[in-house]
Formats: sequence, C-alpha cells, structure tokens
Amino acid sequence: LSVGVVPVVVEKKVISGKLSGKTFVLTGAMTMPRQDWARIIMDLGGHVSESISKNTYALVSSDPNSKSSKSVKAKKLGVTILSEAELKLLTQ
Repeated sequence: LSVGVVPVVVEKKVISGKLSGKTFVLTGAMTMPRQDWARIIMDLGGHVSESISKNTYALVSSDPNSKSSKSVKAKKLGVTILSEAELKLLTQ
C-alpha cells in the first residue's frame, strides 16, 4: 500500500442450481440449438464440455445407441447417456 498498490476486491459469482457441479457433453443433432441447451445448463449451475471425461455427469445424445467416439468413451467410463427429452425433464 505504501508503494501505490491499491487492493482490489473481486467478487466471485457463485452459481447454484439444480445442475450445480454437473458437467454435460452435447452431441448429435438436436431439436433445439446446442447453444440454447448450453445456456440452460449453465443458467442452472451446470457446465458444458466438448469432451467426455471421468468428471462428466452425462452425455446428451440424439442417438443413445450411437457408436460415436463420445458414446463409446462415455460407456467405457460409466457416464450416463441421456436423450434430449431426458435433459429437458432435468431442466424443468
């Protein structure tokens, strides 16, 4: 403080909601644009990622029986695979 340094208080916006702490990956054709789903998930406290990891809560897929690399990895890691309709129920 004596050398002209001024402390700055930074407020962290804490987002909580019914999806708080959950990470989703969206894949495949959906009836609603992915950006809209991502906004809804984030508004409810969730996160959206491009890739599957052990920290992924759910893969939202237009085809639950898909053989895509994301689906295969999700199944291998035991990640839940949801349909768009199931995601809609989670977000209501």
